[in-house]
Amino acid sequence: MDATATLEKYWGYKTFRPLQADIIAAVLAQHDTLALLPTGGGKSICFQVPAMMIEGICLVVSPLIALIKDQVENLKKKGIGALAIYAGMHYNEVKQTLQNAAHGNYKFLYVSPERLETKLFLEYLPAIKPSLLVVDEAHCISQWGFDFRPSYMRIANLRNELPNVPVIALTASATTKVQDDICTNLLFQPSFKKFQQSFVRPNLSYSVFKPTAKEAKVVDILNKVKGAAIVYCKSRKQTTVVANLLKANNINADFYHAGLSNEQRNLKQQNWVNNITTVIVCTNAFGMGIDKPDVRVVVHYDVPDCLENYYQEAGRAGRDEKRAYAVLLYNAKEATDLISNIENRYPSPEKLKALYMAVMNHLQIAAGGGEGESHDFDIAVFAKNFKFNILEATYGLQALAQDGFFTLAESMFKQSTVVFTVSKNDLQAFEQLYPSLEPTIKGLLRSYEGVFDYPAQINETLLAKFLKLDVATVITHIRQLHQHGILQYKPAAEKPQIVLLKNRMYTDAFQIDVTAHLLRKKEALKRAVAMEQYVSNQTLCRSSIIAQYFGDTQATKCGICDNCINNTDATLPPDQFNEVCNKITIMLQQQPLPLQQLMKQLKPLRQRSVWLVIQYLITEEIIEQNNKNLLQIKK
Repeated sequence: MDATATLEKYWGYKTFRPLQADIIAAVLAQHDTLALLPTGGGKSICFQVPAMMIEGICLVVSPLIALIKDQVENLKKKGIGALAIYAGMHYNEVKQTLQNAAHGNYKFLYVSPERLETKLFLEYLPAIKPSLLVVDEAHCISQWGFDFRPSYMRIANLRNELPNVPVIALTASATTKVQDDICTNLLFQPSFKKFQQSFVRPNLSYSVFKPTAKEAKVVDILNKVKGAAIVYCKSRKQTTVVANLLKANNINADFYHAGLSNEQRNLKQQNWVNNITTVIVCTNAFGMGIDKPDVRVVVHYDVPDCLENYYQEAGRAGRDEKRAYAVLLYNAKEATDLISNIENRYPSPEKLKALYMAVMNHLQIAAGGGEGESHDFDIAVFAKNFKFNILEATYGLQALAQDGFFTLAESMFKQSTVVFTVSKNDLQAFEQLYPSLEPTIKGLLRSYEGVFDYPAQINETLLAKFLKLDVATVITHIRQLHQHGILQYKPAAEKPQIVLLKNRMYTDAFQIDVTAHLLRKKEALKRAVAMEQYVSNQTLCRSSIIAQYFGDTQATKCGICDNCINNTDATLPPDQFNEVCNKITIMLQQQPLPLQQLMKQLKPLRQRSVWLVIQYLITEEIIEQNNKNLLQIKK
């Protein structure tokens, strides 16, 4: 099949979006390829279609476990064999997955970057024989980018193992400097191809407001713009506060953040996707991998850290190409804090050393050991025990992660696992002694293949539905089987994880790359300044500001953002200007009026045109504003 036929067979589309066909052609021609497509631009199609057309398995590197799981599930629903390996999986699970990739009928293997250089992965790589290497969220490979992940630097080593395998790198947000870094760090061949869609979203109207009360403004926005909406907040607590505010104003809203249980998050997400909930109020933990085309408005209740984050999150509105709105609310302190907070975000080398030693002591890691270990890590408990400010600890941990000491996987939750530890004959004998546990045993055997050979990831809720029992009863039965030694049960660990990438350093040997640390701080300051300038700018087209930040110099004025609308020439011809002057004075001679009512009565004239006339009348002292904020003829 050709690319179009493959697209229609598996994805149900008859035509490609702009640039998708060109990118696919480049990949099929064995070129290293960099694809820059906006959020919702169809990046996955660009590697999934060619992967289905060539022999062998496609190896996909992605840093986001939620996104990996989502894409694997979507491929399986299409009847396409897909596997995944990520941090937190048991050794036996990883080994079985690699065996399946090497010898089974699978087309995709998704891998988190931490797994790439493990001895087990490299042992199986020659047997897997990938035919295409995909680097998703490719901006993570640049330490000058907003989301640098040291584990991404290891991807280049795969090119030595896979010398003739082409690479496609994809991202939605990368500046020109980061784009160059991607190509260099992934060892792109000189014949590589680069494709970049315009960063302009013609249907998306950007606006920035500095309201007296954000609470009133967000309610006003969501009452005016009907349909599915996302409201982004910076803190978990704020998501609850804002969601409750919206509910009190009869707006169908719910909150979402990474601190909720896996089951709660899935339920809230599905309710929103299926339009049971209209507005989801969330942290940036929400949105990755969710393909909901009919989002009408994305509101940022707080100022994001950088334009990269803002562009990605705002871009979740209007993927159906119908008019949508991206609204940012701010106050003066937020804008200035962006820059002043850089000092806190990049602690001194001395502070980082103290933090590192505290983390190792907290995890009880002996000097010279710990590499490859995964630990539950509650940052609030850690900060309290070692008397760190919570923000100071958070930023310090992020800086240490960027230097490659460990990875932080806050949103990664280990699923429950079960493996039987007795023979099938012994199990039959046990069932005769404990008939009440037989249904649960049979349910596990029928639902999870290979549960005798290696730990299988289970979902207690789904198992309970299968057995037509309540979840608590099923969990009790599984625990009883564990206590009897029939199986080994590891309940889901719903705690943030920290994965150690190096053995613990001795105190005297600890060091970080100070030069790189300071350069990352400098780049972060540039990003903060760019975000502050975007917020405070009241003249330039907002869509053009964003596009030019990412190196898209061809962008023209969008005509629909707040600045384009407010700064369009609103002057009237002299005769029309005089006519409006007369109308306003006649109306105000009858009675004083509020500004909005006056504007309403003078429609279809544009508000800015009317406002220019009003300003003229006030300046000429023909009208005035009284102490009740009503416009009236000057006395």
